[in-house]
Amino acid sequence: MILLALLVLLQTAPTPTGEDPVAPYAMSDANVGDGPFKGVAMLEAFHGVAGIDRIVDDLVKTSQADPRIGDIFKGQDMIRLRRTLKEQFCVLLNGGCSYTGRDMATAHKNLGIQTKDMNALVENLQAAMRHEGVTFPAQNAFLGKLAVMKPNVVTR
Repeated sequence: MILLALLVLLQTAPTPTGEDPVAPYAMSDANVGDGPFKGVAMLEAFHGVAGIDRIVDDLVKTSQADPRIGDIFKGQDMIRLRRTLKEQFCVLLNGGCSYTGRDMATAHKNLGIQTKDMNALVENLQAAMRHEGVTFPAQNAFLGKLAVMKPNVVTR
């Protein structure tokens, strides 16, 4: 029993400033949904961690304002979403980060996301990557990493 309590404490990070507290969960880079790219070519194509930050900020801002999917983001912890998306992209792009977010199925549970919603988000991500100057082949390779998550994200 003490060992179990200790494991839960180890898996519970302090709530970052401005974020809503969440129930404890097992933290792992495996929660990002797929393994990272090998080497640094993809990270460089995204202009490093600073490029990832700009892409995620652009993606979140655009998606919140998007009439097709903006309602999904209402009432969500946008500070946590930005932080964990940046971590997720950084892990996938082999940027030397760790992912502290929940697994994809848990993170998207009860959001009622449909294929059309995910398609709109992908369009917004493509636009953010274009704005950052990410090449088309690098965009496609990254979207391929994200595509394997669809069964855990789309619930309707």
